[in-house]
Formats: sequence, C-alpha cells, structure tokens
Amino acid sequence: MTATPALGTFQLASPDLLRSAFRRHAAGVAVITARGENGPVGFTATSLTSVSAEPPLISFGISTGASSWPAISGADHVGVHVLGEHQQELATTFARSGADRFGAPTAWSEGPEGVPVLDDVLAWLVCRVVARVPAGDHRVVLAEVVLGDPTGVGRPLVYHQGRFTALRD
Repeated sequence: MTATPALGTFQLASPDLLRSAFRRHAAGVAVITARGENGPVGFTATSLTSVSAEPPLISFGISTGASSWPAISGADHVGVHVLGEHQQELATTFARSGADRFGAPTAWSEGPEGVPVLDDVLAWLVCRVVARVPAGDHRVVLAEVVLGDPTGVGRPLVYHQGRFTALRD
C-alpha cells in the first residue's frame, strides 16, 4: 500500500506546476524537421507519441512561438527522428533558440518529400501531416507515417529533470 500525499501540499495549476511535474517524467527525445521557405527547419521534441498502428499515426506538440512553427504550420510532410544517447549535442543544438541547427557538425540529407533526414539516428520517419489541433499556446500535430528506417544502432536518449541523459541498466 502506498501512502496518500498530504493534500495540504498541493499547488494550484500554473505553468510552473506543469513544468515541475513533467521534469519528473522521463521522455524519449526526437527531432522534428521540415522543409521551410528559407531552408530546413527543426526542433527538439519530447512530446512525440505513437497514436495509432492502423493507420500508422504519430503526434507531437509545438509552440506557436517557436521559430520552426511557420514552416511546420504549412508543411505537408515532416521528418521524425528518434535520437540515441550519443546525440546529446544534437538534441541541445535543435533545442537552442537561434542555433544554426543544420550547419556543421549536423549531418543530414534531403530525404523523401524534401524532408531533411538526420544521419545516425536510431529511427527516422517521414510523415504526412493530417491535422494541427489548437492546444493552448501550442499545436498538436497529427501525422501519418509514410515511410522510414528503424534500424539505427544504439540506446535512446532520454530527457529527465531538465537535461538529456542515457538510460541506466
């Protein structure tokens, strides 16, 4: 039997409460990419979710204030990249505002549907965007998997307590 938390210690809903609670939630790390008007765009996402196997659907969240949002808002296709523990620097680059995300040392190529595909990831998918659902200051993007490669080697990168880390055995 587990102890019931003291109800006198609760906090009212706020952005800080949500952030604090989700720092305790370990999440896989992905980079979402798209072709933009002025070149490729991308961002680090910890909100990637498998939604449906039939048809194969995924979702992720993006802030409408993100620099990648204008491209994602109009993209027909996106790239989804599951990062390995060896890619902490890549995750940080794509999470950093104002970073040259596709400059050296980022290795990538133009993939199917013109989507930027990152090298050396655990898995990548090209997905057709089917919906962008308003959700507060974000949009939840729902996309159907078109093709991909799940054969990368390594262990997944994880985001926990505000930092990128590796799984422990």
